[in-house]
Amino acid sequence: MQILAFDFGTQHIGVAVGQTITGTSSPLMVLDVVQEGKEIWNTIEDLINEWKPDQLLVGNPLNMDGTPSEIMKKVDQFFKKLQMISNVPCELVDERLTSFEAKQLAQMNARDDRIDDLAAKIFLDNWIERYVNSK
Repeated sequence: MQILAFDFGTQHIGVAVGQTITGTSSPLMVLDVVQEGKEIWNTIEDLINEWKPDQLLVGNPLNMDGTPSEIMKKVDQFFKKLQMISNVPCELVDERLTSFEAKQLAQMNARDDRIDDLAAKIFLDNWIERYVNSK
């Protein structure tokens, strides 16, 4: 199963791609929401057409106590539009601590650019682990 994961933010959206057969994933890109504006959806549609995913994941930004965070309304809007344009099953995935983990990973790899794609990769890896182990 081919999967695209989106780490939504109001400034940037991290994108990662993964495969359940191999159990692997890779950070793909960071989309600049501010720079691309309304065209961001054209880019997302192009990614979906190029990668032909069987599943789309969107990071669910919960607080540590499990309650929805302040950005949740915007994530919901993004999630609903993604469902409308893609005709691909979409799922919200817990992304707690992925940004923290991504920062550590970036430091270890001497990477100093945006980490949104790494955060998407991390919650995608967690999802693959649960998906593969639940079969």
